[in-house]
Amino acid sequence: MAVALGSDVVSQDSVLGIPLLHHDTVNGAVDYKGRPAVRSKSGYWRSVWFIIGVEMGERIAYYGVGSNLITFLTGPLQQSTATAAKNVNIWQGTASLLPLLGAFIADSYVGRYLTIIGASVVYILGLGMLTLSTMLPSCTTSTLQFATKLASCSPDKLRVILLFFSLYLVAIGRGGHKPCLQAFGADQFDNHHPEESKARSSFFNWWYFTMSAGCLLTLSFLNYIQENHGWLLGFGIPCVVMLIALVVFLFGTSFYRFQNEGNKKSPFVRIGRVFATAIRNRPVTLSGVVIKDDETCDIITHQCSKQFKFLDKALFTPKGSKEEDACSVSEVEETRVVLRLLPIWASSLVFGIIYAQVRTFFTKQGVNMDRTIFPGFVIPAASLQSLVTLAIVIFSFAYDRIFVPMARNITKKPSGISMLQRIGTGIFLSIITVVMAALIEMKRLEAAIRFDLVDKPNAIIPMSVWWLIPQYFLFGVAEVFTMIGLQEFFYDQMPNELRSMGLALYLSVIGMASFLSSFLISTIEEITRKDGKSGWFDDNLNQAHMDYFYWLLAGLSVMGMILFIFNAKSYIYNEKGIIQ
Repeated sequence: MAVALGSDVVSQDSVLGIPLLHHDTVNGAVDYKGRPAVRSKSGYWRSVWFIIGVEMGERIAYYGVGSNLITFLTGPLQQSTATAAKNVNIWQGTASLLPLLGAFIADSYVGRYLTIIGASVVYILGLGMLTLSTMLPSCTTSTLQFATKLASCSPDKLRVILLFFSLYLVAIGRGGHKPCLQAFGADQFDNHHPEESKARSSFFNWWYFTMSAGCLLTLSFLNYIQENHGWLLGFGIPCVVMLIALVVFLFGTSFYRFQNEGNKKSPFVRIGRVFATAIRNRPVTLSGVVIKDDETCDIITHQCSKQFKFLDKALFTPKGSKEEDACSVSEVEETRVVLRLLPIWASSLVFGIIYAQVRTFFTKQGVNMDRTIFPGFVIPAASLQSLVTLAIVIFSFAYDRIFVPMARNITKKPSGISMLQRIGTGIFLSIITVVMAALIEMKRLEAAIRFDLVDKPNAIIPMSVWWLIPQYFLFGVAEVFTMIGLQEFFYDQMPNELRSMGLALYLSVIGMASFLSSFLISTIEEITRKDGKSGWFDDNLNQAHMDYFYWLLAGLSVMGMILFIFNAKSYIYNEKGIIQ
């Protein structure tokens, strides 16, 4: 008898009649055959290491494409800096918003396990087609203008179409893979078991540590291969790595725990029903309703929060209506919990906008600087992103072993600081990062003027690329605070059956911020290029003014952080004892 992997759940009837040889079973979890999961044989770290290994492979694949994509677009495809930055931002934004769709499909229909497998197949197909696109012939630079290209250069037109089609296939694959894999990994820990509950808290740190290690490998070697040995090999390696990751995931199937079925209704259906019922009952007052039972009254009085009180109308049945039309207290509270997350999500976007610059303008900032490590070896500009991941690898360990114990002695909190305090600290550090980037860009432009290189776009400015180390490294520290904090916050605060959606919300912060960044670039480009002037993002970086853009981001981020602090102070944490 096989487990219903399509929904990651099994009804109780499916396991009746099977003698249990072990009594140490995990409540609410089954194994891959649909039997109650035995703690000593399933889940915990024994299964999580398969999942973490798969995540490392996925990170190598994604960053193998995304980290140096702006170089590919401005190089072989001859796009302008502003156009390439917008294309990268839109692609990254789409790849970070699609997890919302992937989480919806997983949580409502097919389950996390099958979603991961299906998404991996699409991911591999996209990477394979991307590799194929590099084999097609390219036209000369003079025919690469868009209108001319469409009319007279069909091989290059096919190349562009295949490139972007494959990129968005990769985005679709990531949309199903990313939120489900991490939620599936966290599901391997029993939150009601003392040892496993404590281990799950470490899981998020180890997850980000391993993910960053995969990024470090990518940025250290793949970017060099792409720029020195060709894009065919540079894009082909991520495809092979992703294929290996899928095999590893399937190999671990017999060790996984699958969540048992709770409420059979889709969580999205339940939340939608709460809104619909509350709207239908909008004219209703307490004196005109019949409450379902006395227990509901007690819960409303003593436990329910006072936020979004209009949802309480979904608890009541107007006189003359069917009693089952009213929603349960848990359904209303589930909806209230989701709504409470939205202000935090919105005010975290300022961090995501700065995050979007690391793989675009931070990279372009280093292109014209002296990148010689030793005679004969020039480091690719995109490889500087490895400094971010190096900082994450170092500081995530220091955070867990040094920062948390010190903070715990001061605050008396088990985690040292709250999840929202952790996120806010990272936002503050990101503001310092973009200020540093602005100051260093001003210094780079001054060097271009001093050495008379303003009108020489391809000239190398005698200023070492190591000047960029502080902004890259500090942003890595900011990620340890904000990105891991967002992961844990959205996973922990979401209702149990919506945890894939919770992790998708964390990813959508980066996605929506990428679109906002693209909008800012387009608007600024249009305004600053009027009357034939050199814009802030001129192709000749020595005439551009990315420093102005960084100062603008710093100002917007300060306003965003003030909003975040306001939302964080009014946020009411979800106690898991209320909603099951």
